[in-house]
Amino acid sequence: MPGGKSNYLADKIGDHMHGGPDYTRPATTYFAMMTVTPTSSGGGTEASGGGYARLAYTNNSTNWPASSGQTKLNATVMDWGTFTAALGTIVAIAEYDSSSGGNLLSFGPLSSSRVLATGDSFQVPISGGTYQES
Repeated sequence: MPGGKSNYLADKIGDHMHGGPDYTRPATTYFAMMTVTPTSSGGGTEASGGGYARLAYTNNSTNWPASSGQTKLNATVMDWGTFTAALGTIVAIAEYDSSSGGNLLSFGPLSSSRVLATGDSFQVPISGGTYQES
């Protein structure tokens, strides 16, 4: 699931590193399943219905151990559970700082899209959420 940073997050990091206000990372971030991939300036279309909600993921070293080789990987399964209605074709995952609305932080396309029907579940396996800096 390699992807990119949002313009919002890039600006916060730039300010934090170079004389602007410090950026305090969120204690929890929220992962959204997307039917249209966002871009660094935002947009995209989030899945809805069928018992779907953004996945709250605690932003700590248990879930996100130290980076290695400019790569950060998730250390626990990210599990949205089972859906009570079809959600359509999921093409990307996006990370936000709020359970609804909020600021887009990062996003990435799935390695292959996934059609979610009634009764399907969705997980990102350990090391399936990859952040890479080049």
